[in-house]
Parts: sequence; C-alpha cells; structure tokens
Amino acid sequence: MSVQTYVPGGVSVRMTPTAEQQARKEIRRESARGLRLAVKPSGCSGYMYVLDYVRDNNPQDKSIAIADDVTLFVDNGSVSIVNGTEIDYVTEGVNSFFKFRNPNATGECGCGESFTVNA
Repeated sequence: MSVQTYVPGGVSVRMTPTAEQQARKEIRRESARGLRLAVKPSGCSGYMYVLDYVRDNNPQDKSIAIADDVTLFVDNGSVSIVNGTEIDYVTEGVNSFFKFRNPNATGECGCGESFTVNA
C-alpha cells in the first residue's frame, strides 16, 4: 500500500508507509524542512537519484506534502523524469536504503546506481 499525493502542476510522487516513516526520522534528526528529490546525469545508464535535506527551499522546486511532518521537494528540472515514482525504504541483507520505482525508467545499469529514460 502506498500514499499517493498530487500537486497541481503535474507532479505525482508516492512514498510507502515505510519510506514515509524513515523520511520522518531523517528530517527530524537533521532538523530539516524536508527532503529534496532530484536526478543528475551519472553512471553508465544516464541518471542517478539524489536525495538531499532541505533547509532553505528553492522556489523553483515542487513541494509535495506527504504527511503533516514530511515534505518532499522535487527539483523542477527533474519533474518529467520522476513523475509517477514510488519511493520505498527497503532492507536487503545488512543494507537499508530508499528504493525508487519509476515508471519512466526504461533501463537500469547492472549495479543499480543509474537508470535510463526515453526522451
């Protein structure tokens, strides 16, 4: 089950309850206003997700209220690439991390660091 949010202007990003809980912990621990989701050119496949803490919001970012105390800011230049993405928080072996399920991704590199989208 996931929580879906919609922001006028056409960006939709969901967080699973597990991701929302982890985001809440990290935002509180860092005394941040929220998390910022962006993509940057990287790796062998094209793009890499970047999650940063937001202390001062950028007016260009799209703001999504996931919960009362969890805000996700989406980089305006990344909206078309991440629109429709579900963010989960998973544990595999001894590693825990945010996992992105992006319907726009058409491929992924073997190590999972980067992904491809069709223009």
